[in-house]
Formats: sequence, structure tokens, C-alpha cells
Amino acid sequence: MSLPAGLPRDVELRLIKAPLASPAPGRDPAVSAKVSEMLLRVEREGMDAVRAYSRDLDDWAPREFAVSQAEIDAATESLPEALREAIAFAQMQVRQFAEHQRRALVDFQVETLPGVQLGQRQVPVERVGAYVPAGRLPMLASPFMTILVAKVAGVQRVVACSPPRDGRGIHPPVLHSIATSGADAIFALGGVQALAAMAFGIEDMGPVDMLVGPGNAFVAEAKRQLFGRVGIDLLAGPSEITVLADETADPELVAADLLAQAEHGPTSPAILVTTDETLAERVVKDIDRQLDELAALGADEIPRRAWTDHGAAILVSSPEDAIRVVDGLAPEHLEIQTRRDDWYFDRLRSYGSVFLGSQATVAFSDKAIGTNHTLPTAGAARYTGGLSVAKYLKTLTYQRIVSQVGVAAIAPVVAEISRADLMPAHEASATRRLARLSHGSES
Repeated sequence: MSLPAGLPRDVELRLIKAPLASPAPGRDPAVSAKVSEMLLRVEREGMDAVRAYSRDLDDWAPREFAVSQAEIDAATESLPEALREAIAFAQMQVRQFAEHQRRALVDFQVETLPGVQLGQRQVPVERVGAYVPAGRLPMLASPFMTILVAKVAGVQRVVACSPPRDGRGIHPPVLHSIATSGADAIFALGGVQALAAMAFGIEDMGPVDMLVGPGNAFVAEAKRQLFGRVGIDLLAGPSEITVLADETADPELVAADLLAQAEHGPTSPAILVTTDETLAERVVKDIDRQLDELAALGADEIPRRAWTDHGAAILVSSPEDAIRVVDGLAPEHLEIQTRRDDWYFDRLRSYGSVFLGSQATVAFSDKAIGTNHTLPTAGAARYTGGLSVAKYLKTLTYQRIVSQVGVAAIAPVVAEISRADLMPAHEASATRRLARLSHGSES
């Protein structure tokens, strides 16, 4: 047995159900070395390397990686009308929330001293590369969160790459989702080679200013190594959920929500934090029942493996201890199902996104409710939020001095500090302007 990462050591707690495996390591040296090798080869050899990796890793070597409008139209025509309508509904929810975010991020100018004007502008990055995963789980909503939100922010060009599926190009529902989310160009290309092509500017795939989107360990490592050359949204690891619940919670719903996130992958932590032992025992029991139901419906073993290896039910003695445990975990997704939801909400500080009350579930956010589901994992919620319109905007500041009064107020202070900093050129830059004021001229 092992303890979940991030638990505070000075809080008294008891594990009603403990994870069997240790937390997934943050970085695999073998993956890092392989990604470094691949990036270097693509940078040196260009499309030849991209094509070779696509052929060897994905069994995919088309004449053109670019997806044509005819292929997009065919993908759309292949979808049931109900699915097209569901995608359109979800896109509208994401667009509306993103538009509200954009309106809240404002330009302004203020006069901080007589004659001194300071301000900021919110300027979108010009070119974004969006990686849309399509492995074991297609994840149709991923383009909503990366491509659509970028376009709401005002990004001029969004290039999307998604891996081919079963040797037949991009999965049709994913392709439709990418196209209708506003991508300016789409390429059937996956993995490290896709991120490298967008970052380095191989043919029409870049260069981009920023890479966004989730992926496997190789994709995450490629983003890590490319950061600096391009911006990135965040480094996403296995999906996570923590449910904070008390005796008023419905154990069946709590169990269902934990398993929904465990479905993402075999290393996805699903953790219950509760002040009620009876609830914890009922949730653990109901998870076993629901796993059997899922198996009977043909579900794979991923949720069971994730719950067995990385699931936990943690009993704490007080609401205050529950807050400390949850903030220590800093989960990607946090559900609060208690009689004091707002009390907890006011005090908790470290989570990617929070879901208040028994009617809210992470599954709604994953697919359609409107908030972004690209969120920090592995404790990163301690210091960052998730993907949003703000990630695509650069806050650019400016200064303007419009009168001699402004120079007279600022220059003596700058000169004094510059002398203390042993920076005579800075001092001169200020005092020369003061000298011009004393001679009655302004430059």
C-alpha cells in the first residue's frame, strides 16, 4: 500500500481504502531521452523525419498529411444527426463561457501621477498549434477547449494535429469536432513528430508561437522540452479527481463520479476525502458493485485498475482537516458534496476546477458544460490554473509621460536608486531629462 502524493504529514487521517501502487513518477528518463532524440532528428531532417516517424509509429504515410475539405465533409456526413447536434450544443456552451472570460480581461490606461500614463493591452498570440489526442479514448471535446477557446481569444491561426486511427486518418467524430471548432488547418499526424513539426515549422504546420492540448507521456515530454522555443498551456498528467463529502452525500453518485475519472487511464487517481466513516465504507462497497455493472456492459478493465492501484478513501476527523488534506492533494478536479458546500468553497485554494453540490459532476465539464477541461495535474494546481482565454493573451504594458511634471516626479527617484545600484548609465538617462527641464525644454 502507498499514500497519495501531497497529503499533509501533520493531519490525523485513516485510509478506509488505500492505493496499492505508488503515485505515477513525474518523468521517465527513458521517455525524456527518446523524445530528445526525436526532436533533434525532426529539427535536422524536417519532413523526411516526420514521415519516417509517422510510418514507423502509426503505420501512416499518406502523400499529404493535410486534411482536405472533402475529408472533413465526409467525416461530418458520417456522423449521426444527434451527435452533430450534441457537439454543436457543447461548443456553444464553451464559446459562451470563453466570451465572458474575454470580456473580463480588459485594456486600461490610468494616470498614476500628474503627467504619467500607464496602461495595459490584452494581445492574443498569433499562431497556436493544438494537439488533439485520439488514442484509446477519442476525446471529442478536446478541440472545444483548445481550438475554439483560442479563436475566441483572437488567435489569428490555429493549426491542429491529431493522430491517425486504425490506419484510416483522423477518427471522423474527432475530425468534425476539430473543423467545427475553428481550426485553420488540420493535419493527420500524431505524437512527438506532430509537436515538433508545429514548433519547428515543417512545411505548413508552423512555426507556431504556442503548443496546447493533452496527450500521452511522450507528448507531455515533447511539450516540456519545446517550452522556451514556444509557449505551452501546461504539462498534463493522468486525470485526477477528489470528492470531498460528508454524511449527506449520496454514496452511489460519489462512486459513479470517482469511476468516471478512473476511466481516463490506469494511473488516474480517484480519491474520496470524508468526515464520515459510514459514507466511506458505503462508497467503497458501491464502487465494487458499479465496476461489476460496467464490466457487464462491456467496459474494459481501466476503471478497475485505476481504482485498485490509485484509488483511496480518506477519513479525517474535522472539516478543517479535510481542507488541509484537499489543498495538499491539489487535485485537478474537486467535487464538494456536503451540507456546507459554500463554507468549504470559501476556504479551499488548490484545485484545477471545483464542482459544487451533488448535481454537478466532472463528466459535465469533460464534455459540454462550458468551463475548460484542460487543467493542472500532479499538484500543479498549487501554483497555476487551467487553460482559458487568458492563456492565449499576452498582457502588454505601456508607459507614456505627457508633461514636464511627470518627468520631475519620476526622474529624481530613478537617479537616486540608480546610484545605489551602481548603474551610472541609468542615472544619466534620468538626470539628462531633468537637465532639459531646468533649461526650459522638453524632449
